[in-house]
Amino acid sequence: MNKLVKNLQRAGQTPGLLKFQDGTGLLILPHGGRVLGVFTHRSSQNFLWTNPALESANGTREFFQSADWHNSGGDRTWLAPEMDLFFPAYPRLDKYFQQRSLDPGQYRWVKRSGQFELTNRLAVHLSRSGEDLKLSISKRFAPAANPLRHEQPGLPAGVQFAGYTQTTLLQMLGSSRRTPWRIGLWQLIQLPHGGELLIPTTSRAGVWKIFSSTGRIPQRDVVVTDHLVRYRMNQKGEHKISLRAVTLTGRMGYVWASAGTWSLVVRNFNLNPSGEYVDAPWTDPENLGFAVQACNVNSRLGAFSEMEHHVPAIGGPGGRSLSIDESQLWCFRGTRPAIERIARILLAPRISLRAG
Repeated sequence: MNKLVKNLQRAGQTPGLLKFQDGTGLLILPHGGRVLGVFTHRSSQNFLWTNPALESANGTREFFQSADWHNSGGDRTWLAPEMDLFFPAYPRLDKYFQQRSLDPGQYRWVKRSGQFELTNRLAVHLSRSGEDLKLSISKRFAPAANPLRHEQPGLPAGVQFAGYTQTTLLQMLGSSRRTPWRIGLWQLIQLPHGGELLIPTTSRAGVWKIFSSTGRIPQRDVVVTDHLVRYRMNQKGEHKISLRAVTLTGRMGYVWASAGTWSLVVRNFNLNPSGEYVDAPWTDPENLGFAVQACNVNSRLGAFSEMEHHVPAIGGPGGRSLSIDESQLWCFRGTRPAIERIARILLAPRISLRAG
């Protein structure tokens, strides 16, 4: 972690370090409003993926000087619908662009009620309506206690834990409060490539393919049972799937092995199937209700797996102008049997971890 911090500082960035009483360490990067690192008190190994360009001082400097999208990695916040915010010529899909007011934005540390938060005041352009919206996004970070602390026998011996709570506020400003268009928070975590996403469900869920740069996602890599969706994220190219809110539980996890050690990252988030989830497949804009997505990336953008959740939108006729999303990230590292036991408690009882 120290090397990463020094590389960022030498490139003119202002990373922040948060340390909680349980030993969890967070590396916060205002450029992009990201949690760039999550660490336990016993290890400097990051649970999150970071761009390999940040491994050297020169690479970090060149990365942030580039006019390209600064995808540094970690846990970030975007906005939906994707077709309005990221396809400037929609319904044409030949150009994808991250509006720089959103990412990296101009996040600043602000002290409010004795607590520090990252705040970005921005304007974004909506492709379909041609409207510009004035918004504010604020992000706060706090501890998240080990969810197994009251269980018997509790956390298996030798398992490392780190966790945090993220609270994100999206607010429409001025005349934008009267927009007929809806917009929603979209939270994305980038994790090491090659693992498996585990999504518990209340019943057998439908899985929609949003895109695949190779034309297809191998059927063997997406396994759907009555109460679990498993997505092995080790393909080449770029692929994305999406699930509706109605069968989800508000929790999902990603598991992978590295050098004989297993890691599990679980996102615990608020879910409301009565809310308006406005992201949709790119060619089917009225097909709504999707709350969880996963994106396998192994391309020029890097090699990582994205675990994503959406938040019910604000705006629209009679809609609200403020959205508040609170979620927890629980991170575990240990032996395969220990991580398998934790996954069975937090996600689904019949999970068996698969190597390779």
